[in-house]
Amino acid sequence: MRTVVWVASVIFVLDQITKYWVVQVLDLKRVLSIEVFPPYLNLEMAWNTGINFGAFAGANPWIWIVVALVIVGAVLWWVWTDPHGRWQQISAGLLVGGALGNVIDRLIYGAVADFLNMSCCGFNNPTSFNVADIAVFIGAFGMVIFSSDSKKAA
Repeated sequence: MRTVVWVASVIFVLDQITKYWVVQVLDLKRVLSIEVFPPYLNLEMAWNTGINFGAFAGANPWIWIVVALVIVGAVLWWVWTDPHGRWQQISAGLLVGGALGNVIDRLIYGAVADFLNMSCCGFNNPTSFNVADIAVFIGAFGMVIFSSDSKKAA
């Protein structure tokens, strides 16, 4: 569990630092857009009240807070009760840290602060994301890829 807690803590802090820096220090909440390396990487302010890519936007933020906390609890319980390898613990930490980072946004702002926008090769990506979103995606993928199935037939 130490690995899970350590990775989750690092991701949570990194996510919150990047959000504070972009939203408050760079004042993206006011300027809305900053070109970094166009079109590949830009900072585009988006307040996400839904889940991934704004799906179910407009729902009460408490719904998503509860859903995220239930998922965090389930992942922690799973890792605690069924010993997993190091890569799955790292994956669980990524998922937990990212989910908690977005929960804090919903508590503070009522929405998740998304700001990373990447486009390429003639495709103009209309959505933004953040460090927590990346961690949740990679963590969930890793939990599946690195899961141990003790019930596999030999």
